[in-house]
Amino acid sequence: MVDVTDPEVKTPDKTTRSAALWAAAIALPIAIVAGLIMFTRLNPGDQTVQATATTPAVIPSTPVQMAAPRLDARTAQVCLAVTSQLPATLRDLPARKVSAGPEQNAAWGEPPITVACGVTQPTMCERVDGGHPGCVPLDATMYAMNGVCWWGQDLPATDVFTTMDREVAVRVTVPGSYEQTAQWANEFSDAVVKTVKSRDKGVPTGCTQ
Repeated sequence: MVDVTDPEVKTPDKTTRSAALWAAAIALPIAIVAGLIMFTRLNPGDQTVQATATTPAVIPSTPVQMAAPRLDARTAQVCLAVTSQLPATLRDLPARKVSAGPEQNAAWGEPPITVACGVTQPTMCERVDGGHPGCVPLDATMYAMNGVCWWGQDLPATDVFTTMDREVAVRVTVPGSYEQTAQWANEFSDAVVKTVKSRDKGVPTGCTQ
């Protein structure tokens, strides 16, 4: 029998084949690295999130300065009931110590949102152009929220909300750096409803429940 060899088929050269395998082995990692570099440049999402992550505000260890006027026995009892219903955390703001009167005062976060119970009871003015000293103007902003009538004062640095329909007045102070300050005050409406009786006299029109 005669062996027939195709003239177009060449016997592979072992040296050439070995060199080709080494070239492929080197080229593959280089291609992978290059691909990873291009992917990182085109998809910088993770790096951006890390760089722009919001750092929580540092809460000072010092107490929040608050006044604690002397309260009569009945008011002190009511305010103690109010503070006992207040949350340890206000949304994501931790509670803070106060400089005086923890049985009537409370604070959260930095800058602090504060609650003061037993403050001077606000009363409405008798006339549009005024009335007795310190009275609440007849055109003042009132918020009826979750069963509580709040008088809202827009001050330069803070917004102050004081109950108008309760036997014992409760005041919430919210720094202007917080958004929707009235909604922060509303966080305390349920505690007020549970612990402070409503009153009938002196309640602004439209705020009666």
